[in-house]
Amino acid sequence: MQYRLDTYSICKALVALLFAATLAACASKGENASASAPAATTTSGKQSASSSSASQAKGVPPGMNARGEVVDSSKVEGGSGTKVTVGEYEGEITGKAAPGSKFNKLKIGMPMKQVFDLIGQPTDQGAYVTGKAFIPFYFGGDRHRYEAVYKNTGRLIFAGGGIGDWGSGHLIWIIHNNNEPAYR
Repeated sequence: MQYRLDTYSICKALVALLFAATLAACASKGENASASAPAATTTSGKQSASSSSASQAKGVPPGMNARGEVVDSSKVEGGSGTKVTVGEYEGEITGKAAPGSKFNKLKIGMPMKQVFDLIGQPTDQGAYVTGKAFIPFYFGGDRHRYEAVYKNTGRLIFAGGGIGDWGSGHLIWIIHNNNEPAYR
């Protein structure tokens, strides 16, 4: 008995399987749950470990305190700061700057080289890809991000250019954190 390898059927089955796995992952994360739903409680009336902390229940974004200051830059989420548009660049400023902070010299949309020339080199830095990098035939910007950490000042996030353009990032997010550690 011979079996014929039908690549079309195999590909179709794989796509259906990936689609089903994606739907299951979204359902397990509760993507459709309303944001105003109360935290899950156990039979004893205590909040479960998966529920949000008391500070987040009061409307305080993750990584921030009630005064609007950033306490943990690694936990800050996009949208928790002030939206800023400068020319064609849209960005965000999160947290409160200390008086005399070198970040006060910066503007959203500045090129990475200009920022480093203006305020100096960071204490730590790194790059990571965004979800746009996995979109087939997407050749636009923001396929990767570059993060620069400045001790006791905060973090700067740069959106990278198109394919193969790792050095032309523009500033899109300023995170003020006066207690920023030296490393990510």
